[in-house]
This record gives sequence, structure tokens and C-alpha cells, in this order.
Amino acid sequence: MGLEEKIPDGIVLTTLEKMVNWARKRSMWPLGFGLACCAIEMMSTFASHFDLARFGMEVMRPSPRQADLMIVAGRVSMKMAPVLRTLYEQMPNPKWVISMGACASCGRVFNNYAILQGVDRIVPVDIYVPGCPPRPEQLMDGILKLLEKVEKESLKGNYEQWGRRINK
Repeated sequence: MGLEEKIPDGIVLTTLEKMVNWARKRSMWPLGFGLACCAIEMMSTFASHFDLARFGMEVMRPSPRQADLMIVAGRVSMKMAPVLRTLYEQMPNPKWVISMGACASCGRVFNNYAILQGVDRIVPVDIYVPGCPPRPEQLMDGILKLLEKVEKESLKGNYEQWGRRINK
């Protein structure tokens, strides 16, 4: 016996913030930026065996204008860094980035002038997935952690955060 019984069927009580975060969490569209061996693991994560469709990620988007999650998988060369930054800037807000693998996160064994020592130097990274190369289960864990983060975000704080992230 509570208030729920007095509410007519078909009426849902929630806040706008919870509803928007619920929709964002269940319809995240990834843009794959696969550059090396981590890309093979990323592609296998999106295969039928792991079924990311249950999280709302049906297919990789072919255009940054259709995506809100960028997965950077593999080592980023200095020549590729401006391209990565341009693709990030073309994504609509809100947008998130997952750095997949040791090469994308910190350069790993490629400590030289030609390889970027961490993708976070050119785009803000939300989740780091460790490994060389990380298993599909690790990427799925990173995606689930990102979905938890999206569910707890504030709509008011995002507008200020988007401005800082773009101008970085």
C-alpha cells in the first residue's frame, strides 16, 4: 500500500536528468579508430559471440557525426594524431573516448619520435583499457564502466565540461 498504487497505469515518475542519461546509456554509438593489433580485438568484441547489441551498440558508425563514443585501439603515430583530433572534434556532444591497449594509453614499447605517447595528449580520455592487446572481455568491462559513468552524469555540469574538453 503506497503511492505507487494510486498512480494511474501508464504514468512514469522520474527526473529529466535520469531519463536523458538512461537514453544515452542505452544508445551509445561507437566510432572505431583501430590502428594496430588492438583493432582485431575490438572487432571481435563487436562480433556475434560477445553481442554488444544488448548494450545498444549495434554497429560501428562509419562517420564521426553519427557517433558519440570513440574507441582508440592501437598505437597512434604523430602523423595520425591530427586526424584523430579532427574526428573527435566532428563528433557531436556529449562524446566519450575509450583508450584501448597499452600503445594507445602510453605508447608502450614504442618510445620514439614517431609514436604519440598516450592519446590523452590530444583528446580527453574517459576510460583506459589496459593490456597488450586487451581481450574482448576487457573492452566490454571498460564499456560497462563508461555506461555507469554516463548514468551518473549531471546535465548541468556537462555544458561546462564540454567547453573545457573542446578547448583542450
